[in-house]
Amino acid sequence: MATQSIQPYHEAYLSLMKGLRELKLPDGPVPCDLLLTGDQAFPLAMNSQGQVLMAASLYGRGRIVVLGHEGYLTPFPALVENALTWLRGDGSDNMSVAVHKHVRAVADNLSDSSFQVQVVEAFSNNLGIGVYVTDAYSVGEDPKDLVAFLKAGGGVLIGGQAWNWAAYHPKENLLLNFTGNKVSGVAGIYFSDIYGKVENLPVYPQIPSSWNTLKVGRDFQGDLEFLLKEISDQELQTKEGLVASEILVHGPLAFPIGNTEDGRAFLAGAYYGKGRVVVISHEVLLKIEKMAPFWNNAIRWLDEGRTGDVGVVPELDKTFNLFKKSGFNCAKTKFREDLSVFVCTAYSDEHVEEIQDFVAEGGGLLIGGHAWWWAQTHQGQNAMTDFPGNKILNKMGLSLLGSTVEEGSYKAPVPSQATNTNHLCHLLRRVASDVFEGEKLSKFEEEGLKKLGSDCVSYLQIKADDWYSYTLVVSTLIDILKFAMPQVNKNNPVKNPIDHLLLRLGTEVYKVCPDPDALLPYLIKDIPQMPVVNNQKIRVNANTAEGQEWLSTGLYLSPGMRTHIIIPAEITNKGWKIQIGCQTDFLKADELKRAPYVIEQFRITSERMQVWNLWGGLIYLVAPPNTQVNGVKVMVEKAVSAPYYKSGETTAADWSLLRTAPAPWAELEFENIIITVPSDFVRGLDRPDKLAAHWDAIMRGIADLAAIPHKFPRKERIVIDVQISAGWMHSGYPIMGHTPTAADLVNVDIAKTKDLWGPIHELGHNQQTSCWEFRPHTTECTNNLWSVYVHEEVLGINSAQAHSFMTLPKRKKRTEEYVRGGRNLNNWYTWVALETYMQLQERFGWDAFKKVFAAYHQMSNFPNDNKGKMNLYAETFSQTVGMNLCGFLKSWSWPIEESTEEKLSNLPPWTDHPMVQYD
Repeated sequence: MATQSIQPYHEAYLSLMKGLRELKLPDGPVPCDLLLTGDQAFPLAMNSQGQVLMAASLYGRGRIVVLGHEGYLTPFPALVENALTWLRGDGSDNMSVAVHKHVRAVADNLSDSSFQVQVVEAFSNNLGIGVYVTDAYSVGEDPKDLVAFLKAGGGVLIGGQAWNWAAYHPKENLLLNFTGNKVSGVAGIYFSDIYGKVENLPVYPQIPSSWNTLKVGRDFQGDLEFLLKEISDQELQTKEGLVASEILVHGPLAFPIGNTEDGRAFLAGAYYGKGRVVVISHEVLLKIEKMAPFWNNAIRWLDEGRTGDVGVVPELDKTFNLFKKSGFNCAKTKFREDLSVFVCTAYSDEHVEEIQDFVAEGGGLLIGGHAWWWAQTHQGQNAMTDFPGNKILNKMGLSLLGSTVEEGSYKAPVPSQATNTNHLCHLLRRVASDVFEGEKLSKFEEEGLKKLGSDCVSYLQIKADDWYSYTLVVSTLIDILKFAMPQVNKNNPVKNPIDHLLLRLGTEVYKVCPDPDALLPYLIKDIPQMPVVNNQKIRVNANTAEGQEWLSTGLYLSPGMRTHIIIPAEITNKGWKIQIGCQTDFLKADELKRAPYVIEQFRITSERMQVWNLWGGLIYLVAPPNTQVNGVKVMVEKAVSAPYYKSGETTAADWSLLRTAPAPWAELEFENIIITVPSDFVRGLDRPDKLAAHWDAIMRGIADLAAIPHKFPRKERIVIDVQISAGWMHSGYPIMGHTPTAADLVNVDIAKTKDLWGPIHELGHNQQTSCWEFRPHTTECTNNLWSVYVHEEVLGINSAQAHSFMTLPKRKKRTEEYVRGGRNLNNWYTWVALETYMQLQERFGWDAFKKVFAAYHQMSNFPNDNKGKMNLYAETFSQTVGMNLCGFLKSWSWPIEESTEEKLSNLPPWTDHPMVQYD
């Protein structure tokens, strides 16, 4: 059994278990397993199966200790005295204790103590006591006074079990109707109908924790039957054009009600204390007429038969009218404690604690809203903790995520078939049982592991180190990772679904782990020791346009290595970031050769920042768009030197030393491009200046064809990795490529004998512009204009030698097949489409393309549809070359309009174009 230190409650635990080494449970009483929820409850005693048999919690200003059987109130006098001392509160001098007559033996045990003990018939506000001791059956049917006593600062010691009550009340709601839960439930501790295993319980030096304690605390079939009564398949839906948030269902008493086909919740419910909550992930859905039957059920479920007032916040006017029309006692109002059900949006954090107490003490909450827009407009903030709705909902076991659920109609679940198998608590426990005990997951559970990964990543962002429920998840993940973290690399790829999960979670758990240095050797077992350099000063110059820009430092952090970076005030809190790592692709492949995501970014919010990355990586400063700084100095206190060459700055003497620098990643920064490769590829690079000239020529060629200045507004980047997210290479910032490409990029001799079609193809993608792109036809076509141009005009390599698809026989064959196929524009894409452009190039030359691209730079208000864009291109190219190209383009089945032909009728037609032979 693992133990997990929970700092806010650690002292409380030590006080409660003071002097105890073991609790020998008597054979007679059969306890129940206690269910813990919320943010305040924590276990005191736990058996080998992870069942909680004793627990404590706080509520309001008061405290409560719960024992899983009333018979445990007497065999452990030292525990009871510890409990009474803790329960009366810090600094309280009230030694008066009232003991219910049904547990009179407790009073007898305390006869020699310093407590002033009285035996009473029932709890009363007039007792003037600090602590009340009772069994779970004697608190009364409506113990409001006792709950108020607890909330105001009183202490309650209560023992009991609920399995016997459940046997005699099979159709009643145990959570809400069992008398003991009417008191302990408000503090997040519930008596259950599950038998607890009796054994000798060790007293741990810290709060006990076990993956077996992860559980879903209820079968929600009855709740779903009530909520979905007379609901058809099409009545759980999101409105057309509406984008809702996904709901994370993570509490043991939370459950999904409406899911998308891939299992993401947009409608969910939960028990919290003595009350209930229903969440819909867009407030507009609260007013939809087709959803009215469900809302009627939901309000009745939340109201619990009280037929009380339903308060609706004023901004939900149409919701108020809909509910009023359904016959509920509605009032337009802000939050009031006298309501039965409160209906609100998720966009206000007023009355957070009052609303939580309202639900805990029996109220109903219906809340609607989405978090995705807030997340997009509050960059740098944590939606899980800072979004107003989540400040209310997190403790209730529900959270609104920044991820979205698109509009649609979704089938209502069949209550009898609904299971908890994809619930975070259940599935994480099943993963633990697979890892530790070899209990294999079902196929259905394996399919849920991807969602479990994203759910855990979201949940860990709550960062609630003071919640037992949170630290239980963290400690479970830590134990799993220590036991089973895969050591992935190109020679040891990962295919197992659980290994996939662990690779994804390793990064996130490392961030929130209480002792990351102790965890690191389990996550990455072989970390090479490399010499470090200290207090490295970096001069920062930046002049960014519309996009952010990475600025290289020539420094590297080893996996898990931490350093401080000293930042000048000029770039603090100005949108700048520190980035560790350059491999930005998120991998989703079935076979992984590295972890799915291996970079970290830190927003620069102070003048001294500590940074790290579990996976290590090169250090960058990331400049925000539209930023200009010159000569700003940054200092990195400790790092590893990397092979780094920068044109115009790095001398031959410098490079002779730098190319042997120990970091595993190297960077070559030229006039308009920065190439990042494994360091082994540059160790033998004697003349980086020759390579610089080679790439400078290529990049100027790219600029020439694009009709842009030779100096790029932002240098392109190419990063090589063992595995990337798509293709052999793909475009972007950075362009990503597989490891074998590295030699082609950094060896001039290879470049002269081997084509660079792939890299230039991706650089061409980065030049493509929507106004002259006809997706999907030209997505993989027009970028190849740069491949052809650079090879022929810069590298002196004929396109037929640069790519096998560019030989004349293959070009001719593609054209003939297109004609024989009826010149169907649906077949005009990629290589076939490129032939159209090559025919234009062979007749009018590259200058025509340069002039066309230059003309587009001067335009605005472009068409959005392909037909409009193709007609604009026909007009622009024709005007540029002084010849009517409509007939030629129509021969390729371009949708040329009469109006375009009229505009170009004054130009001589191109009558001898290459497609004439096929007419």
